[in-house]
Amino acid sequence: MRYFIELSYHGKNYHGWQVQPNEISVQEVVEKALSTLLGLEIPVMGCGRTDTGVHAEQFYLHFDFEGILDKEKLKYKLNSFLPKDIAIFQILKVNPEAHARFDAISRSYTYRISLKKNVFKSELSMNLNFPDLNVAKMNQASMILLDHTDFKCFSRSKTDVKTYECKITEAFWEINGDDLNFHISANRFLRNMVRAIVGTLLEIGKGKMSLEEFIEVIESRDRSRAGASAKAKGLFLTRVKYPERIFLQ
Repeated sequence: MRYFIELSYHGKNYHGWQVQPNEISVQEVVEKALSTLLGLEIPVMGCGRTDTGVHAEQFYLHFDFEGILDKEKLKYKLNSFLPKDIAIFQILKVNPEAHARFDAISRSYTYRISLKKNVFKSELSMNLNFPDLNVAKMNQASMILLDHTDFKCFSRSKTDVKTYECKITEAFWEINGDDLNFHISANRFLRNMVRAIVGTLLEIGKGKMSLEEFIEVIESRDRSRAGASAKAKGLFLTRVKYPERIFLQ
């Protein structure tokens, strides 16, 4: 049988989701916990790859197991076994062909910025003290993203992807007191894409780039023309959506 696990993790102590040589990753820790509790080697496949220091409020993985499995009991044992920065929400039985990565129909991210120094948010947001930030202009630029599909200019230079095409369905900034959050959803994302978009939109908010120049950056497909990537600690994967048909009762 194939199962999905819904989980969350605080990314500070990990070099991203995917297993890395000589570095600790979330995938490695979860695989070790599952394998220990189920008594055999259990490889897992995640819904994507988060970079070093990036967090996930909602993340899915799949694994296969042919024995008798009490989902609630395994969830309890996993939460007891795993470190405090990884939490298991639920274990779901799915179709044998269901795939955590390839069956996802959309993913959503939030990038969090604190507009004043806040000691309680220092690990989970980027601090930005720029009183004249033009958020309205940043939102205008965010809408431009929906008119394009090729985002090579926001992709990590060395990558093995076959296409830079992504369909962004929403992108906007919102202010709540001293918190400034950027929300973005798409069918897929390139590596480093959200952080590169945030860094570039902040250039617009600071008056260092015009909307016309922003369009030129996208159409150039040149990463060197976009802004610097925002810090990893402010980025959260917040939602992953799947078609209902893959889930079993």
